[in-house]
Amino acid sequence: MRPSSRTQILQAAVRVTERHGITALTLEAAAEEAGLTKPGLMYHFRTRDELLIGIQRYLTEAWEKLLLAELGKPLEQSTAQERAAAYARVNAHGPASKAELAFMVESAVSSELAQVWNDLMARWVPQPSVPDPAQLDLFLARLAADGLWLFEATRPAPLAPEVKEAVIRRIAALAALAEPPA
Repeated sequence: MRPSSRTQILQAAVRVTERHGITALTLEAAAEEAGLTKPGLMYHFRTRDELLIGIQRYLTEAWEKLLLAELGKPLEQSTAQERAAAYARVNAHGPASKAELAFMVESAVSSELAQVWNDLMARWVPQPSVPDPAQLDLFLARLAADGLWLFEATRPAPLAPEVKEAVIRRIAALAALAEPPA
């Protein structure tokens, strides 16, 4: 099945950002990369901000599909430990692309963009609401997985595969060992 123009635009915008950085992402650049006219792109995204929000949603939806596949069951049937362990495994194995990193950083300067990521995180590994050791362990597993992802995204030489696998197992174990709140 051929991707919709909207999906085609989002994929093109990610490619532009991967090659040239987020500052090079304009409506014109995304349209050209997608093989559309600027008015054709603007039918779907009237402004760069709308395009950025669309990209954030596109990226988080892709991550959520991977997370659900790793979890192997509906989200509402899972425990906090299962969700955190799935998050750690997917995040640590996921593609650490320059474009994803750029869009994550961009979300730090916009509450609207950040909300897209915050919604995803609230479902999978929320910030602790109290200093409960079990909640803290789950959050530490998330931070470790995020740190590994960032390390992979910013390092020219990746970890040796056996070292990376051992780190992933340790992060997932931290999530699995967290005791459920009483």
